Amino acid sequence: MEVERRKPLQSRRVGSLLLFVCVSVGGAATIRYSVAEEMESGSFVANVAKDLGLEVGKLAARGATLVSEGNKLHFRLHRKTGDLFVKEKLDRESLCGKADPCVLHFEIVLVEPLQSFRVEVRVFDINDNAPVFLNKAPVLKIPESTPLGSRFPLQSAEDLDVGINGLQNYTLSANTYFHLHTRFRSHGPKYAELVLDKPLDRELQPEVNLTIMAVDGGSPPKSGTAHIRVVVLDVNDHVPQFSRLVYRAQVPENSANGSFVAVVTATDLDEGNNKQITYSLAQNSEAILQTFQIDSQTGEVRLRGPLDFETIETYDIDIQATDGGGLSAHSKVLVEVVDVNDNPPEVTVSSVSSPLPEDSPLQTVVALFTIRDRDIRVGGKITCFLREDFPFVVKPTFRNSYSLLTDRSLDREDVSGYNITIVAMDTGPPNLSTETVIEVLISDINDNTPGFQEDSYILTIRENNSPAVFIGKVQAEDLDLGENAHVTYSLLPPKSGDLSVFAYISINSDNGKLYALRTMDYEAIQDFQFVVKATDGGFPSLSSQVTVRVVVLDDNDNRPMILYPLQNGTLPCNDLVPRSAEAGYLVTKVVAVDGDSGQNSWLSYHLLKATDLGLFSVQPQNGEIHTLRKISERDLMMQKLIILVQDHGQPALSTTASLNILLVDGFSEPYLRFRDPSKNSGKVNPTTKYLVISLAVLSFLFLLSVTVIFIIHIYQKIKHRDKFTIQEHFYDDCNFPNNLVQGGNGTLSQPCHYEMCSATGTGTSEFRFLKHFMPNFPFSHANGEVKTEDCSSLPADSSRNRSRASESHARVTDEYM
Repeated sequence: MEVERRKPLQSRRVGSLLLFVCVSVGGAATIRYSVAEEMESGSFVANVAKDLGLEVGKLAARGATLVSEGNKLHFRLHRKTGDLFVKEKLDRESLCGKADPCVLHFEIVLVEPLQSFRVEVRVFDINDNAPVFLNKAPVLKIPESTPLGSRFPLQSAEDLDVGINGLQNYTLSANTYFHLHTRFRSHGPKYAELVLDKPLDRELQPEVNLTIMAVDGGSPPKSGTAHIRVVVLDVNDHVPQFSRLVYRAQVPENSANGSFVAVVTATDLDEGNNKQITYSLAQNSEAILQTFQIDSQTGEVRLRGPLDFETIETYDIDIQATDGGGLSAHSKVLVEVVDVNDNPPEVTVSSVSSPLPEDSPLQTVVALFTIRDRDIRVGGKITCFLREDFPFVVKPTFRNSYSLLTDRSLDREDVSGYNITIVAMDTGPPNLSTETVIEVLISDINDNTPGFQEDSYILTIRENNSPAVFIGKVQAEDLDLGENAHVTYSLLPPKSGDLSVFAYISINSDNGKLYALRTMDYEAIQDFQFVVKATDGGFPSLSSQVTVRVVVLDDNDNRPMILYPLQNGTLPCNDLVPRSAEAGYLVTKVVAVDGDSGQNSWLSYHLLKATDLGLFSVQPQNGEIHTLRKISERDLMMQKLIILVQDHGQPALSTTASLNILLVDGFSEPYLRFRDPSKNSGKVNPTTKYLVISLAVLSFLFLLSVTVIFIIHIYQKIKHRDKFTIQEHFYDDCNFPNNLVQGGNGTLSQPCHYEMCSATGTGTSEFRFLKHFMPNFPFSHANGEVKTEDCSSLPADSSRNRSRASESHARVTDEYM
């Protein structure tokens, strides 16, 4: 009832024990508070924001959190106001046991920027536990012959409170035989001894009943009682005697159960049964009884349970030796637990910054953690390092706190994340270590330009294509992620400023596909190139360029075009062949070109129709017309040939050329006039007039050139009298463009040497393709010698004929040009 009446007063005193002790701001940044145990959940402790010098609301803005060193957090923080409250009712005895002072540790971690403050809260004890005797009815057997002043130790009472609230004193109920003497242990609670004041007489009083009370120092004080039954034994006038009053032993905390601790010995001077001594652990706490055991016959003390230096460092064991007559003596075994390195370091991670941008500067704080080793006297020095060679480093901050910092530059494209293994190792022996894995992801930044798969692209498209046809694709890859890797494509204007390429091509900005905007014409454009730009979606964006060349492939869409003989439909094209021509005589040459290229421009010549199919033949490769046999008198004077010129395309295209060949006895003017139909004599075509004027000018220039060459030749022959070669004035041997002079493709083949002969005195000048017919002009043989023929030695008719042939040849050349 007295305890219940004092509860309101106790509650008021508990509330008054809340004290703010110290706020230390500096390198350690440790804040210290004090609270009383048994405070209700939600009780106010202190205003942390004020003690840290922060404005109201800063804790919430900086993401303040509480991190406990243990597995349980006993406080909570109101981040908006900065108030610290008790999370649940605190019981000092369950938190710290007999340890005094009882201090709870935790950290306040601020995220942005990353910062931590260490907080220590001391829990003050209140008198909420009464002393308790484990054995509430102990029995003491005391011989009646026990001398006055003999002492009998009693069981100690246990009080879970500490300090002034712990066990303070013992009181004994009133009696005439004993008084109580309180003694102190070097390690452990106070204990009481019964001191015999009056001799015992078993016949007068065989039992003495006493009540012992243990009182603590609380306000109000609490107490516990035990009832002692003293049994008076018959006379046994010698008590056992221990060899030592105190036995000392050191036992490593990692000793196995059953390990030897110490041995006690006691002797008795009596004889017989009174001399037989048994040993026991009397008047000891429950913790000692669960940890140690003694052999009742030998007195060997051995381990019964595990030892833990971090829990109890020293044990004070009471040993009782009892003889056969019931007399007993007491001694002590003081056991010192030797600390061994049996606890690995404990790593507590308080904060981790993940994901981490890959452009984070060096020495960026990645994580904060603390390391604690429960082994105090051994292995206390801790070494912390990283197991892998990662771009991070561990740096101590204060006391047992560490920070994980970046040590080298990061590259997400190389490594997208790290599982960092932190190894905490003590000094042993043996060395114990703890590994803690921290996962840190690396976030992407736009630091990679799009890269094309090829250095340059060459695409092909066939001419006569349909508009908007797909012709190819360019592709660039970006090693970044997300929007930073999204690539768009565009066409860059040429440096020359010519924007015509945009009329030919377009690009899909999303996938890089290229399309032709218009129909291509190989004859107008064979190829063109442009620059494609690839830009990523980062900020700022990065880009790269690549050159794309589009080659237009030729289609066989052009028919061969006849250059000679002219097929203009105005005047018939006539060639003269002397009747004296032998087989194989070169009559003329059909010249044709094709606007296509490659195989589509290879031409072949075929004789489609002829007045006499057995008289003439056409070389398929070069279009030369030769006589198959010697001309006879029976052959018709007018021979008409139709030549088919065909390319090698798929499908092949062709055209025809008509040619009139006159078989004459000699090249005379009447034969030349034969070429003009009489029906057209009275009517002059304007085109014919222009052709006649052109031929006249060309003939004059040719004769002038021949004269100059002849004079130079005579001059050099007189001066040097050596070999003479004439340099060609044409692109090649036959004065045809290179694309027409191709061996074996149906046009003029190289080399094609023809002889010419010129003469004057005729009314009409013509060129003809003649076979070795020029007497006055030198020509080069394969051995480099110059051969010259003199036209003056020929008969007049032959000279005139050859002059006509030369003029016809000149006219053909002019028409070709």
